[in-house]
Order: sequence, then structure tokens, then C-alpha cells
Amino acid sequence: MEKDCVHVFAPATVANMVCGFDVLGFALDEPGDEVFIRKVDRPGVHLVNVSGDNGRLPREASKNTVSASVMSFLNHIGQADIGVEIALHKQMPIGSGLGSSAASTVAGLFAVNTLLGNPLSRRELLPFAIQGEELACGHGHADNVAPALLGGITLIRGYDPLDVVAIPVPQSLYASVVFPHVDVPTRDARQMIRSKVALKDAVTQWGNIAGLVAGLFSSDYELIGRSMHDVLIEPTRAILIPEFREMRRIAIDSGALGFGISGSGPSVFAFSTSQETARKITSVIQAQLTQQGIDSNGYVSGINAGGPHVIKNSDTND
Repeated sequence: MEKDCVHVFAPATVANMVCGFDVLGFALDEPGDEVFIRKVDRPGVHLVNVSGDNGRLPREASKNTVSASVMSFLNHIGQADIGVEIALHKQMPIGSGLGSSAASTVAGLFAVNTLLGNPLSRRELLPFAIQGEELACGHGHADNVAPALLGGITLIRGYDPLDVVAIPVPQSLYASVVFPHVDVPTRDARQMIRSKVALKDAVTQWGNIAGLVAGLFSSDYELIGRSMHDVLIEPTRAILIPEFREMRRIAIDSGALGFGISGSGPSVFAFSTSQETARKITSVIQAQLTQQGIDSNGYVSGINAGGPHVIKNSDTND
């Protein structure tokens, strides 16, 4: 049954998972973004409000990832002539390395699909979410949008054709996430990556990715921890993140299985096997940053298995 309006939350995500550059990612319980969408009589997609972004995001519907993705979706299903109004409420930091644009895009697509009675499955929505990522950061990768849309941990096996694999989530796996208030633009971080790597380093990386996936399938926490090492990307990107090596040291000393950069940074994350340990890790990392005069946001989360969800279906924007 179609509704007149829908209110949706979509979660932040951690991409790469240390060694899985551009192929692995998982969804968090918090933070995330919210989108409110309603049917209106005037045709077209109208972006009527964007809040929480300090004026940083485009207000033109064709240039904002949320509304532009909704336009593509409506064209695809043959309903480009209907009218919808979209309000985006940013509740997570932009440029944090936590999939900010992915959360917004997924929230918009999930909302409009729900509004129209779910003509597409979640997996069928994924190509439109990837288009949104391309608009946002110039690269149409799925390592953020796939877990944000599908929930859990996802592996992007390939793009031609698109092949996304759900990875089992061990029962006692928790994430500590800290966003230091420093600026590391995604495009700048990507430009630092080497275009050629030594074969021995590639082999090491393949072994770590395979070990991490095997550890997740078997709930082997020791294997997960010893596989969370990146010899290709992290050594370069870590330079951009103040206190990175010290944060990793104190996280491991506090019981983390492994530690690394979330996406392109500056956010960092650690895995642990209890919520209590995860809280401790978040606390000690934030304390270290505070000592260095760096403000931060901290989060403790399980792996979000559900992805986006409807907050409220109603006929008003209250």
C-alpha cells in the first residue's frame, strides 16, 4: 500500500575494514541521516530543506545526491511525472570517512521506494545509490552504499556485473568509532594512493583479506584480529590523520582485535568482542585526542544488520 509521506533513517558505514580497500564495508547503528519524502501535486523532484550540513551541500535537486538519485529511480520505474518533496536532515558529519553521502542517498532511495509501494528490491536500488556516490565524490564505489542499504557486512566482489556478497556477522563483534575534527577530503586521500604496488605487498594484502573474510565466516576473533593489517593504503593515508599510530597503540592495549581507518578518514575504528571493551576503546582514543587539543565525536555500535528503516509513515511533516 502506498503512503503519502515517509520518514527514513539510514546508517553510517565503515568502508575498507582495514585491508579490504574498496571491497569491504559494514553498517553502524549510529550515527546516520534522515530523509522525509512526501507526494505533492506539482510534478518533479523538489528538495525543500537540507539541515545539519552548515550550508555545505547543494540545494539544487539535480546536484544533491539524495534528490538526484530519486530522479534516476523515478525515471527508471516510469514515474518521472509524479511530484515529491524531499527534506534531508544530516545527523552525521560530512567528510568524516563514515559514508555521509551514502547514508543520505540510501535514505532517499529507501524512502521513495517505500512511498511508492516498494517496486524495487533493496538490491535493485543499489545501482542508483552507486550513481549518488559518483555524484558526491567522483567515484561510483559501493563499499559504503551496499552496507548502508543492505545492512551487515558486505563484500563487493565485482562491478561488471555488480556482485555484492553478504558476509556473516559474528555475534560478539562491536565497533568503536572516533571522528577527529580534522579535515581529510576524500578526493585528496584517494589521490595519495599509489597506482602500482609490489607483488609481495599485493600477496600479503590478499592473504589478509581472505583471512578477515574467513574469520568473519567462522567467528574466529583471533583470525579477524591478525588479518586486520593493510600494507597498501594505510601507510600513506595514516600520514593525514594526527595521532594515528598512538590511537592504534592505545586501542590495541585496551583490548581491540584490530584498528584502522574508516573509509578515507579521518575517522578511525576498532573491533572488539564486548560492548564494554568497545566503550573503553572509544573513551581512551577520545582522551588521547583531547590531550592533543583535537575535538572528536565517539560512537559505540554493534554491526547494524538491518540497514535503513522507516521511522514514521504519516500524512504530515510534523
